[in-house]
Amino acid sequence: MAEIEARLQQLGLQLPAPIKLPPSVTLGFPWVRLYGDRAIISGHGPLAVDGAIAGPLGKVGQDLTLEEGYQSARLTALAMLASLKAALGDLDRVAAWLRVFGMVNAGDGFTAFPMVINGFTDLIVSLYGPERGDHARSAVGMADLPFNLPVEIEAEVAIV
Repeated sequence: MAEIEARLQQLGLQLPAPIKLPPSVTLGFPWVRLYGDRAIISGHGPLAVDGAIAGPLGKVGQDLTLEEGYQSARLTALAMLASLKAALGDLDRVAAWLRVFGMVNAGDGFTAFPMVINGFTDLIVSLYGPERGDHARSAVGMADLPFNLPVEIEAEVAIV
């Protein structure tokens, strides 16, 4: 078994099925754009194992607690890993996580965006280790996100 998938299994985690969008929604872009030795990953949100958008939905600091936002970011990491696996065939092809941009659907006055996006970062670093998993990162608050997602995260990785 591949190294990263073995780590997922050790942690009791499962990659979700591809996203199940509402029938009226079509997206005209790829989830992962491969170019040379890079993979640019479109914005992902939290998914349940069956590919449905995972709840709770809404604004962190208003509808969700900080911990619920953290867990949504963690589920978003799993959704992104599922897309990477579909594009690359093997998660071990990720040589380094380079850049992560995390967006938090923020309630009025909520500013702990980095702590929410830590759910993503903590999982990636625990899977890939600091040498491959550490990444440059931004975490910002947004007035709203598509489908009322609590977080949306995009990234860029180096691949082999």
